[in-house]
Amino acid sequence: MLDSAEFLTPAQIVAELDKYIIGQHDAKRHVAIALRNRWRRLHAPAEMQREIVPNNILMIGSTGVGKTEIARRLASISGAPFTKVEASKFTEVGYVGRDVESMVRDLVEQSVNMVRQRRKEEVKAQAAQAVEDLILDALIPPISGGSITKPGVGFGSSDGNQVPDSDHELNERTRERFREKIRNGEMEDRKIDIRVQQNNSPGIGVIGGPAGLDEASMAGIQDMLGSMIPKKTRKRKVTIAEARKILLDEEAAKLIDMDEVKDEAIRHAENAGIIFIDEIDKVASRSSKGGGGPDVSREGVQRDLLPIVEGSAVSTKYGIIHTDHILFIAAGAFHVAKPSDLIPELQGRFPIRVELQSLTKDDFYRILRDPKNALTKQYEALLKAENVELSFDDEALERLASIAFEVNSEVENIGARRLHTVMSRLLNDILFDVPDQIGPNARILITRELVEERLRDMVRNRDLSQYIL
Repeated sequence: MLDSAEFLTPAQIVAELDKYIIGQHDAKRHVAIALRNRWRRLHAPAEMQREIVPNNILMIGSTGVGKTEIARRLASISGAPFTKVEASKFTEVGYVGRDVESMVRDLVEQSVNMVRQRRKEEVKAQAAQAVEDLILDALIPPISGGSITKPGVGFGSSDGNQVPDSDHELNERTRERFREKIRNGEMEDRKIDIRVQQNNSPGIGVIGGPAGLDEASMAGIQDMLGSMIPKKTRKRKVTIAEARKILLDEEAAKLIDMDEVKDEAIRHAENAGIIFIDEIDKVASRSSKGGGGPDVSREGVQRDLLPIVEGSAVSTKYGIIHTDHILFIAAGAFHVAKPSDLIPELQGRFPIRVELQSLTKDDFYRILRDPKNALTKQYEALLKAENVELSFDDEALERLASIAFEVNSEVENIGARRLHTVMSRLLNDILFDVPDQIGPNARILITRELVEERLRDMVRNRDLSQYIL
């Protein structure tokens, strides 16, 4: 838990974030400190661990400046379970929407999947051996020793039908030869019959239920009813390559103790989980408006969020999870509402305020050039699959950045997402012509002149309808 962060100092965490996110140095520093503090808490004296609470973060900034990407990359660096929700999807009781506790259940689900996958990797070699034996049994069924009789199959004497040792030895030698062929990949296309499990109750559910029964309890009842009905197996004829994939998952699952997985996943979510609440400004109550209406629902959402962020026990189908040490990162543009429009209790639960800066033309240029997942590198990888080499010269990148910045300034500022529009408009014809008109081994260089030619209409015409993502 948090092992990957053990040797990462805050400066190293920022350096990792810099590989994918341009600018926003203050925001990176704050989340780096928050991540390192989680590791520090787990190594603090036991009597203090429960007292140290995370400093939740409120990010303030326009769309497309990197708020979500910072949180997502932070979770990736720490190997932590992560879930993203939009606050506007939640509503208080009486309004149509999701239950606020569902974000904690989503986090636990993510944590269970992570722990289960890691356990599967740990038993992969053992499971692979079991799968190899199953495939071999399907090809050459084993013969028991000479003490076992096989009536009416023609082995041994006609009266006793005992299997001679010589036949047993021959069978074993044959199996070993086939085992070598399987390991060397010589029989991948050979078809065999295997038996796979099938769930004979895929649609089982609970209609209605006692009043007050929550989502987690309903899910638990469904799981219990499903487990009461025995699973059946069915025969499938597949290639050995397909059989290996199918059986490997089943055999690995048999070697994993799911009770241990659930317990570890709960602990992992409690101590390392990150919940990113986007669009929190959409549920901020505007104090200038009085009475009821939509603001009642907005404030209701905030009051429902409050106990989760403060720290409470939430029931999930895997068990009870305590949210006291989950890191909450909230974000919003706050163009209309202000952070002070949130209810005071919720404001107090997000003590770290970070204002993200709007992206400049130079930021756009660096976003196209520097990150490991830059859009230019993504398109280069796409065309490389067609054996076409795509490259951009420096002046082309500068012009692309300039056009994106100008359109954002004159139409609507959607941040770095504007680069997707610009790049798509620039490269769509090329992507369509490959491989029919532009064959393999072609080299395409994107120059400033080509950018000007392809995006001339975008530069001249600011019609909003052309730029909606």
